[in-house]
Order: sequence, then structure tokens, then C-alpha cells
Amino acid sequence: MPIKAMEGGKNMTIDRLNGIDPVKPVQPLQRTQRTEAFGKTDAVSVSNEARVLSDANIALEAVRNAPDIREDKVAEVKKKLADPSYINNALLELVADRILDDYGL
Repeated sequence: MPIKAMEGGKNMTIDRLNGIDPVKPVQPLQRTQRTEAFGKTDAVSVSNEARVLSDANIALEAVRNAPDIREDKVAEVKKKLADPSYINNALLELVADRILDDYGL
């Protein structure tokens, strides 16, 4: 059965080739045969280096997604500094000792 279409105001007839029916598949369906199951299973081996790199990537993503400023810690320090009894000689000595330890003195 020919198909009629219009191109540039002219009628055009398109005939089907070799009687191909677009609804029917070109090749007949074939059932696949079942094969016997073998005793083999798949296995994956991950090296220690790959595990370490994976852990490092997970940690890096956590750091990248963390905020730059921890607002809860800032608020806690502001609250402590607002209390006049917080800063005393013991605290100053502790801070000085930690600074000297960081510089190896």
C-alpha cells in the first residue's frame, strides 16, 4: 500500500519495500537455551592501598562539605570570654604553655 505525502506542493508516493510490515519484527523470536550452572562465583579483591585511598576520599569529601566556620564553637567561646571570671592566671598559663609546646620551646 503506497503512502502519499506532500513535498513543496507536489504529491509524492512512497512505496513500501519488500512488503516489510513495521508492526512485525524483522527476525523471528528465538528462545535462548538454559545453560547448566557452574560452581564458580565472581570475586573482587581490593588492595590495602585502595582501601586507604577510599577512606582518604571519604574524609576529604566530609571536609569539603563542612562549613568553614563552626558557629556553635564561636558562640561557645564568645560566651566564655564574656564571663569576667573565665580569664584568670591559670587559663593564661595554660594558653602560654600550649603556645610554647606548639613551637617546641
